[in-house]
Amino acid sequence: MTDGLYSVEQVAELLGLHVRTVRSYVRDGKLPAARIGKQYRITHEDLEAFTGLPITTPQTSAPRHAESSCIVEIDDIDRATVDRITTLLTATAGTRGGQRMRVETSYDPARNRLKVILLGSLADSARLLDYLDGILSS
Repeated sequence: MTDGLYSVEQVAELLGLHVRTVRSYVRDGKLPAARIGKQYRITHEDLEAFTGLPITTPQTSAPRHAESSCIVEIDDIDRATVDRITTLLTATAGTRGGQRMRVETSYDPARNRLKVILLGSLADSARLLDYLDGILSS
């Protein structure tokens, strides 16, 4: 809805009417509109005059964004399992199109301890934690 001009479809949505009803109002001269190409455009002022009420366009809010950061420490783990986990998590995190998912791993062979750090969306983090649980449970 640029520059205070509305299409017939936008007016129908704002007023809760069918598109044909709005077109009928325009054709009958009840709702002033300008024809631009093959489409009608209704000004904000004409729409307010038609309804007799101030028209406010609904604000579209940006989708809420949430990220998680998880640190998982696994004790008493052998090097072969560490390699499996690292390969699975980094490969899986890289296959998500367009979404940022970061996986960091650090293995301390003296303590046989693996630290996994996951940074990303809630759903992707949950998915990777589920994979990790599957490997450790088997």
